[in-house]
Amino acid sequence: MLSSLTTGFVSRLRANDQAAWFELWQTFGPVIRAQLSKWGKGRIGSQTVQDLSQETLAALSDSIDRFDPTRGARFSTWLLAIAKHVLGDEMDRRNAQKRGGNRRPVELDERWMAGRVEGVDEAYEAAVFRAKVEAAIRMVEKESDFTDFAIYRMRVLDGASGKDVAASLGLSEPTISRRLAKVRDLLRRRVAQVIATYSFTEEEVAEAERNGLELNPTKADDALFDESVAEIYHRQMELRQRDEEAARMGG
Repeated sequence: MLSSLTTGFVSRLRANDQAAWFELWQTFGPVIRAQLSKWGKGRIGSQTVQDLSQETLAALSDSIDRFDPTRGARFSTWLLAIAKHVLGDEMDRRNAQKRGGNRRPVELDERWMAGRVEGVDEAYEAAVFRAKVEAAIRMVEKESDFTDFAIYRMRVLDGASGKDVAASLGLSEPTISRRLAKVRDLLRRRVAQVIATYSFTEEEVAEAERNGLELNPTKADDALFDESVAEIYHRQMELRQRDEEAARMGG
C-alpha cells in the first residue's frame, strides 16, 4: 500500500504543481543525465544530454495521468523508462534524417509499469538512492540552526574530530556531541520522509537499512549512519560536479 506521502506527491505532479516538478528534477536530474550519457556512448554531446533531460521532464508531465504505481514499478524504473524513451526517440529521429525522411514520435511503451525496463542495474538504483539522501540533507540544512548544521558538516561530511570542531567553534565537546545528535535525528526523519515520498514498492522503503542508514536505531547505529551519510554525500558531490562541468561544456 502506498504511503500518503507517495500518493500526495503523485497528486501534486498531476495537478501540475511546479514546486513538485522542480523538486523532482533538482533531486534526480543529475542521475538521469548521467544515465543518458552512459546510454549515448559518445554519440550525443553534453548539450544534447541537457536538452534530452528537459524533454524527459516534459514526457513525465505528459504521462503522469496514465501512471499507475500499483502495477509494481519502482519510482526509479519510472524515471528510467521515460528517459530511455526520450533518448530512443532522438536516435530514431537522427537516423530518419540521415535517410532523408521524417518519422513520427513513438508513443511511450507503458509495459515498464510492471517493472520491466532494460538498463536498470544496481549502479543506477544506488545512484537514485543517493539522490534521495542528498535531498534529505538539503532539507535538514534549510531547517537546522546554522551552527548545528555547521557542526554536522564538519564532523560528518568533512570528517573533522570532535575536539577540532569544538576548538574551531569555541564550544565544549559535549556540546558538539549534543548538537550533532540533534541534526542526526532530524536527518533520519527526513531520509524516511524522502524515501516515503518517492517509493512505490516495499523494496524501496527498505533501502535505507540496506545502505547502512538505520532509521529506528540504537546508539550503536549512529557511527554507521554517519559513515554511510558521508560516503553518499561525497559520491553525490562528485556526480553534481561532473554534471555541472558537462553543462558548462554544453553551454
